[in-house]
Amino acid sequence: MIRPAAVAGQFYPADPSRLRSAIVNLIPRMLEKSRALALMVPHAGYIYSGRVAGSVYASLQLPAKFLLLGPRHFPHGERFAILSEGAWETPLGRAPIDTALASEIKDAFPSLREDTVAHAREHSLEVQLPFLQCLVPNFTFVPIVFGADRFDALESFGRALAQVLSKLGEEIMLLVSSDMNHYESDAITRIKDRKAIDAILALDARRLYNTVRLENISMCGYAPAVAMLAAVRELRAKDAKLISYATSADVSGDFDRAVGYAGIIVQ
Repeated sequence: MIRPAAVAGQFYPADPSRLRSAIVNLIPRMLEKSRALALMVPHAGYIYSGRVAGSVYASLQLPAKFLLLGPRHFPHGERFAILSEGAWETPLGRAPIDTALASEIKDAFPSLREDTVAHAREHSLEVQLPFLQCLVPNFTFVPIVFGADRFDALESFGRALAQVLSKLGEEIMLLVSSDMNHYESDAITRIKDRKAIDAILALDARRLYNTVRLENISMCGYAPAVAMLAAVRELRAKDAKLISYATSADVSGDFDRAVGYAGIIVQ
């Protein structure tokens, strides 16, 4: 199955040369690169959040395999939706799905369902692929989106991921795609985002889950972030770092309706 690009020309340039040029301009030159278990990057249009994402990618030694975890912005689809075969198309070519890795994950977490509907129009994972295509030309990946919000299910999924990663013994990076608080004032967004970011930096899945819900933080990818934190806890993560933070107001000048963007790595 070939999953065609759904948001090329909207969230990022549809012309291949313009897209490559845009990504080159969004990725700063960094002399030192770190290894990491996981990262979290935003998924808005590149003009708004691309520099935050680019700063994270630039800071890392990237492997050849990724688990892409993102939210399901649309109401249709499974709670845990995976695609296990084929490739995703972007203006830069086709990014192949790692079928063997997807099979291992499905075996470890039977609640995962094959679901083309959940992935068909979802942008949260798609916008990451051109970055990876430029930086790791021969990478493979497994796409998973979440429509679930129960902590126990997210924690169980994270533990299952950790079991798979430990069993395989390969370098496979967890990539969470999430924006932060949406469409409140820039000042309020920054306050709310800091509370969620602090929970992630503390590597505390339960704290992030509770903080987002109790503080009414409209962080669209909190579910995959919670699952990631549950996984890295099992993998004995030691540290998390905030690499970059911005809001849409930094670009748009609209300080009344801002969206927050955080770039974080977990080691």
